[in-house]
Amino acid sequence: MSEQILNDEYFMRQAYIEAQKAQEKDEVPIGCVIVSQGRIIARAHNLTETLNDVTAHAEMQAITAAANVLGGKYLKDCTLYVTVEPCPMCAGAIAWAQLSRVVYAAEDEKRGYMLYSPIILHPKTKVAQGVMQDECSLLVKNFFKSKR
Repeated sequence: MSEQILNDEYFMRQAYIEAQKAQEKDEVPIGCVIVSQGRIIARAHNLTETLNDVTAHAEMQAITAAANVLGGKYLKDCTLYVTVEPCPMCAGAIAWAQLSRVVYAAEDEKRGYMLYSPIILHPKTKVAQGVMQDECSLLVKNFFKSKR
């Protein structure tokens, strides 16, 4: 296995831990980490219920935290790892922040950005998908199954 694949799995596992934290708070279990120069500079999970804010998605929380750590709004040399494909709102924020790379685990067939605006990301942003797809997908499916 390449070093990139091993790193992607490690960092997605960290995003998965964040998703589990969201689930413990009865939030939709989506987690995110942002990595710069091989280290995590932001960790976040969905907080829409906790904050009563529809924009408090894991990615939005992580982008804000990473910008604060780096002291600037652009995250050009950073990678965002998220357990579920970003929605169009989050994809727009990812584009504005100019993240170099996005890695997501599970597709979101109902609300994912690829369904609505597949070209929304910054043209230089590289995208990888499917890292820990089964585990992340199952976490979300089981969450919604328990709500019905």
